[in-house]
Amino acid sequence: MKKFVNNPQQFVPEMLEGLALANPHSLRYVPEHNLVMRADSPSDDRVSIVQGSGSGHEPAHVMIVGKGMLDAACPGDVFAAPPMNYVYETAKLLASPKGVLLLVNNYTGDRMAFDMGKEMAESEGIKVEILTINDDVAVKDSTYTVGRRGVAGNFFVIKAVGAAAARGDELDEVIRVGKKVNDVTRTMGVALTACTPPAKGSPLFELGDDEIEMGVGIHGEPGRERKKMTNADAIVDELLDAVVTDLPYSSGDQVALMVNGLGGTPISELYILFRRAHQQLAERGITVTRSYVNEYCTSLDMAGASLTLVKLDEEIDALLDAPAEVPIRVF
Repeated sequence: MKKFVNNPQQFVPEMLEGLALANPHSLRYVPEHNLVMRADSPSDDRVSIVQGSGSGHEPAHVMIVGKGMLDAACPGDVFAAPPMNYVYETAKLLASPKGVLLLVNNYTGDRMAFDMGKEMAESEGIKVEILTINDDVAVKDSTYTVGRRGVAGNFFVIKAVGAAAARGDELDEVIRVGKKVNDVTRTMGVALTACTPPAKGSPLFELGDDEIEMGVGIHGEPGRERKKMTNADAIVDELLDAVVTDLPYSSGDQVALMVNGLGGTPISELYILFRRAHQQLAERGITVTRSYVNEYCTSLDMAGASLTLVKLDEEIDALLDAPAEVPIRVF
């Protein structure tokens, strides 16, 4: 393994400290609770938006803390849920009269930590709710979760609820917006290689030189099928068919299309995937009106990509178009 690492156990704290040092006017790092928060949060006039998950998915979620997005990110170690007391302390620090919304990708460890953290915060009179994100169509149940996983589509939920909170919406309305976006968002990914967690020092799973994992999870969980490598167009066609037919998306729909890199794929290859997806959607009568090609929710250094569609209407489009400021400008 060749990585820029000192002590693997300090991988996440050192990353967070560096992130805060690079953004001293907008971010605050709280090492005792392993969190990054907006320097101007909480605010009495807006709901506080908090996301948590394991680390290793950057820029999700610690690098999208900022105006119009997250008020704080509460990460755990690489691919591990944050401890429930970190969730509790984050909710306390971000407590606002308008409430705190905890966004949770649907993984068993994350849900347990955030459910318990929420209960502890509520016992102290903090107004707090949870919204669970589950956009992955690949498998119903997986190694880490019961039900569908939350993957790169969480970015659209974050953007929407962040915009709703920024305009002063009440907590119930912010939750309604988030649920609405989650309900029309679908994702599926593919891995070309495994990833290497710093503490493990070796690949998380094995893929043959001529193999790919269709429907892989962002922690390397098994997907739908391990199969022989093929060309880019054939891979996109399989991903897109699974995503489009799930909601389903139909002729006449307007959509946001995201091609998300999993950490080890050049952006040039992502645009090759986007090209084919755009062509295939047009053939189905589905119009791409918002485009996203970059790394949004990675799996450390995994080579691979995921494809996300969001069915747009006037309300969702306006929320995605609202201004936002984060260290990594992904929207």
